[in-house]
Amino acid sequence: MKIKEIISCLESFAPLSYQESYDNSGLITGDPGQSVESVLLSIDVTEDVIDEAISLGSGMIISHHPILFSAIKKLTGEHYVERCIIKAIRNDIALYAMHTNADSVREGVNRIICRKIGLENTRILLPRQEELRKLVFFVPPDHAQKVREKIFEAGAGVIGNYDQCSFNLPGEGTFRASEETDPYVGEKGELHTEKEIRVETIFPKHRQSAVIEALLGAHPYEEVAYDLYPLDNQYYDAGMGMIGQLPEPVDEKYFLKQIKNKFSSRIIRHSRLLKRKIQTVAVCGGSGSSLLKEAIRQEADIFLTADLKYHQFFDADGKIVFADIGHYESEQFTAELFHDILLKNFPNFAVHFSKVNTNPVNYF
Repeated sequence: MKIKEIISCLESFAPLSYQESYDNSGLITGDPGQSVESVLLSIDVTEDVIDEAISLGSGMIISHHPILFSAIKKLTGEHYVERCIIKAIRNDIALYAMHTNADSVREGVNRIICRKIGLENTRILLPRQEELRKLVFFVPPDHAQKVREKIFEAGAGVIGNYDQCSFNLPGEGTFRASEETDPYVGEKGELHTEKEIRVETIFPKHRQSAVIEALLGAHPYEEVAYDLYPLDNQYYDAGMGMIGQLPEPVDEKYFLKQIKNKFSSRIIRHSRLLKRKIQTVAVCGGSGSSLLKEAIRQEADIFLTADLKYHQFFDADGKIVFADIGHYESEQFTAELFHDILLKNFPNFAVHFSKVNTNPVNYF
């Protein structure tokens, strides 16, 4: 399997455009054209993980956290990051990360957390904005259905749980073809009026190239008239965190004890318990403290995340239970997500789970 084929599969699930500005998801080292016999899945990249890949003969490591978050100016092996990169390059091992882009998709990291907890009716806690585009184009009536089908196949026309969505309005278009053209209808040099259908639909911006290519490929005109508009609508299939409901309300202490067991958390730090039942639960794998106000606004009973600072617990303000279950602990099942994506698309390809516990936090 070529690395670029694996990357295409992963990024069709979690586009790199979904990553946060500080992030460094994607291919970090390696040749996209290189073939690999297997891949190794891990939360982090460490020297032990690279040694494991070498022993397994895996030419690619797919991790959740990038080994590089910012630029480096030298590679001397003085730091573990430099040593990892040097070892990976020397052993021809590609390093690829799916971080905040995998956090942001509807069926991504936070969806796994929700499944482990048993939440129902889940939705994105804070949907992305400015992610949608509107496409408007004009097409002869006898070609409208064919063109719609092609752009829908390319990813246009999805609104929530509905697909093939479009608005269609009949009208008339005018044009005059020059001597250098080969018009589909009309005569060169003469003003022509043609009955057309105005078609409107939407798509996520990362699908723009595919949608426009499909439009141009299926449309009969030599010159296709179309408009693109950025939309400020919320995009409910991508964003940060998730929220859902337990089948039945449960006691606070019982719920926290269940979380501690399911996520193997050595300790859970939390704000003051409120002596009320837990049913609506908000989650964000990794560092999600910035979503607290949104969890409160949506009336979550508890918000599970990680990396909380001392003063942030005060921000719960008696409105919610704010709980830190551990960064690694909250994201430890992410490799399962990568595994499912790859095996669904490449059922005969070898995919290994790392046996290295890369959690850097220890407790005495």
